[in-house]
Formats: sequence, structure tokens, C-alpha cells
Amino acid sequence: QVQLVESGGGLVQAGGSLRLSCAASGSIFSINAMGWYRQAPGKQRELVAGITSGGSTNYADSVKGRFTISRDNAKNTVYLQMNSLKPEDTAVYYCNAEMIADVVGRGVLMDYWGKGTLVTVSS
Repeated sequence: QVQLVESGGGLVQAGGSLRLSCAASGSIFSINAMGWYRQAPGKQRELVAGITSGGSTNYADSVKGRFTISRDNAKNTVYLQMNSLKPEDTAVYYCNAEMIADVVGRGVLMDYWGKGTLVTVSS
């Protein structure tokens, strides 16, 4: 069974840093794009940062210059280094990956989501 498991969330003061990790496991043939999304209370889920299999990245304007996304293809893991955190960064952060995984003996391209990790930034 393919799954994404996030870790690294927690409580931090404004101006502090956190590093999120997300590891993919299971019968995976390949991973295309990976990314981090977040959802604050009462708001829609939004893209924070994405990274292709080749390492190209894109960021939401609100986090440019503060957050860095990276991945370790050998470990099927994506990271989000978050610096200079602000109270408005408070949200549940979700990992997303587009993967070709073994589904009943066939390689199937699907979008997978982690269960989320809470990041709380206090002022």
C-alpha cells in the first residue's frame, strides 16, 4: 500500500524555523512531481511549493525567499525548510506526490496525499 507520511510539524515562535519531511513508501515505480500544500482554518488548501523529478521548483509568492523545497530521490522523500516563520504560516501542511505505483499488478499514475502535519507559529 502506497502512503505518504509527513513529520516535523510543531509549535514555533515567529521568526523561527522548522523542517518538514515527507517519505513515500510502498510499491512505487516512480515519482514525478512532489509538493507541499497547506490549509489554514477557514481557508482553502493552497500550494506552498512544488518540485519536479528533475529538481525544478516553484513557490507561492507568500513564502518566496523564506521556504525551500528539496527532495532526495533515493529516499523517496521531499523536504520543506521553513525559515522566518510568521503567524500567518500557521496551518496543516500536506505532502502531495504524483506517482506511478503498483495497483493490482499494473503501474498506475495517481495523486497521493499525506494526512498532514500541524505547524503553529506564535506571535
